[in-house]
Amino acid sequence: KYLCSNCNNILKKALQTLCGHRYCSACLAWIVRNNKNAICQKCKEEDPNTLGEESLLAEEKAFGDAAINKEISELRVHCVTLGCSWSGIMKDFEEHQSLCEYALIPCHTGCGHVVMRRKLADHLENGCVNNVTVCQQCQCSLASSEYQYLIISSAFFFFQQSHSTSSANKDGCRFSEVGCAFQGSKEKIKEHEKSAVGTHMLLLLQHMRQLKGTLCSAAKAAQGFPPLSELKLENKLHVFENIVAVLNKEVESSNLEILAFRRQSELDQNIIRGLELKIAELHRCLTQKDAGLSSLHKSLLFSEQASYDGIFLWKITDVGRKLQDSVTGRTVGLYSPAFYTAKYGYKVCLRVYLNGDGTGKGTHMSLFFVVMKGDYDALLPWPFRHKVTFMLLDQNNREHIIDAFRPDLTSASFQRPVNDMNVASGCPMFLPLSKLQSPKHAYVKEDTLFLKCIIETN
Repeated sequence: KYLCSNCNNILKKALQTLCGHRYCSACLAWIVRNNKNAICQKCKEEDPNTLGEESLLAEEKAFGDAAINKEISELRVHCVTLGCSWSGIMKDFEEHQSLCEYALIPCHTGCGHVVMRRKLADHLENGCVNNVTVCQQCQCSLASSEYQYLIISSAFFFFQQSHSTSSANKDGCRFSEVGCAFQGSKEKIKEHEKSAVGTHMLLLLQHMRQLKGTLCSAAKAAQGFPPLSELKLENKLHVFENIVAVLNKEVESSNLEILAFRRQSELDQNIIRGLELKIAELHRCLTQKDAGLSSLHKSLLFSEQASYDGIFLWKITDVGRKLQDSVTGRTVGLYSPAFYTAKYGYKVCLRVYLNGDGTGKGTHMSLFFVVMKGDYDALLPWPFRHKVTFMLLDQNNREHIIDAFRPDLTSASFQRPVNDMNVASGCPMFLPLSKLQSPKHAYVKEDTLFLKCIIETN
C-alpha cells in the first residue's frame, strides 16, 4: 500500500484517486499532462471489464492521503549506499541523501568524473583537470595544487633570502629586503621585530605579490608550459558551458517543483474548501439531529409520564431546594407534565407555587389548573366544564388534603386556547405552609411530595 501505482516506488506526497488507488503527486500530474482521458493502470490490471468513470484519472478529483503520508514518513529505513551505516525514519532520509559521504556524485566542474562525496575535495585538489586557477600577474592557468605550491615556494624563497641577508647585515632588520629601513644594535633589532609584526606582514604581502608574477613566468619556462592558445580557451569555454547547462537543469527542475507545489497548493485549497463545506453541512445536519433527538426525548418522556384517563399523579422531588428558590424568587412556579382527560380529550397540566401566589403568597402553597392547546381541540365541546379535584397525599395515608372546584364557564381560563396555554385557575390558598412542613404529617417525606388531580369525565 506504500507503492505508487505508476512508478512502483515509495509514494511521495501520496494522492488517492476516486477508484481508491494511490499515486505520487508528480506521477499523477505527469500521467494527466501526457495522456488524454488517462485510465488508472491498476484498474486495468485488476479487472478491465469493470472500468468506470471513477477509473478516469484527474488531479482535481484526487485528494491527499494524509494517513498514508504519515505512515510512510515514520517507516524505518537504512541507506543502501555501499559503506554507509545510516538508519532512521523515512522523513529524515532525504536530508541524509544530500549529506551521505558514501554517495557517488558527479564533479561539479564538468570534468566527467563521478566520485564519493567524501573524496570530492581530494579529487578537486589532485585529480580534476578542470579545477584550475588563473594567475592574476601573467594570466597563466595552473592547477590549484600547482598554484598553492608556487605561493608556498615563494614564501619559502623569501624567508631563505631574508635569513641569508640578515646574517650578512648584523645591524639591519631581517625585513630590510622587503622595505624595512630600521637599523640598530642586536637588542634594538629584536625589540623592533617584536613590535613591528604588522608592518612587516604588510611589506611581506606586497613583496609576495611582486614575486608571483616572476615565479609564474619562471615556472612556465622551467616546465615548458605552452602559451595560452585557442585550444585552452575552447576547453575553458566547454567547462563553463557544462556548468551553465547543469545550472539551467537545476533551475528548470526548481521551476517544475515550484509549479508542482503551486498546483498542489491549489488542489489542497480546493480540498480544504470542499471539506469546510462538508463540515458546515455536517454541523447543520448534526444540529437538526440534536434538535430532533431533543424533541424525541421530550416526546418519550411525555409518553412515559402522560395520562389519558383524567387522573394524574405528580411526584415533586427536591422540595426543600425548590421551596427556597420560590421564596427567593429564583423560581416563580412549577409546571407539571401535560396529561389528558381521554386519548383524544382535553390537554391540561398543573401549576404549583410552593411559596404561594396571589392571596396565598408567603403563607400558603398555591395549586392551579391549566387548560392547554391540544391536537383535538376542534372536535371538543367548549368551554371546559368538567369538575377538577386536587389532592395532596399524606404519605402515611392518614389525612390527605383535598380541594375541588367546577369551572367558571364565563372565565377565559376555560375557553378554547388561542395560545399554548390559558391563564391558570384554581386554589391560591390550597395548604398553609406551616401544615406542609409540620412533622405531624407526611406531606413531604424524603424531600418529596405527591400531588394528584382527578378530572370527572362523565
